[in-house]
Amino acid sequence: MTAGHPRFHIAIAVDDLAAARRFYGEVLGCLEGRSSAQWIDFDLYGHQLVTHLSPDAAGDLANNPVDGDEVPVPHFGVVLTVEAWEQLVERLQRAGTRFVVEPHVRFEGQPGEQRTTFFRDPAGNALEFKAFADDAMVFSPDGSY
Repeated sequence: MTAGHPRFHIAIAVDDLAAARRFYGEVLGCLEGRSSAQWIDFDLYGHQLVTHLSPDAAGDLANNPVDGDEVPVPHFGVVLTVEAWEQLVERLQRAGTRFVVEPHVRFEGQPGEQRTTFFRDPAGNALEFKAFADDAMVFSPDGSY
């Protein structure tokens, strides 16, 4: 993203900043921005992700069923192109990532068809990365959810 375009900002709790630095920096390949003894900024595909040291608040709370998968709640991630999603999945597999939901196609053959995968950071925060077969379906009310 370039300056002037909207960027999403999310701040999450982690229980170990060194582990967050390794995971987001080395495994996901996010560039590191500013940091302190209590937090680290990362560039997550042009968006600002801030990991705050807060050991008692890290992790997810529940699961919801979606197309046969138990989806962790809360979760966050990025909608990528199919090519970028496939590259990320390969990177995660090379790093030995344990998937909560294995990479697969959801809503196959339906208007909202998408590739998706869920995994956790070292603090237990759930992430979902997905790619729609037809990017026009990202916000379409006609898509399957």
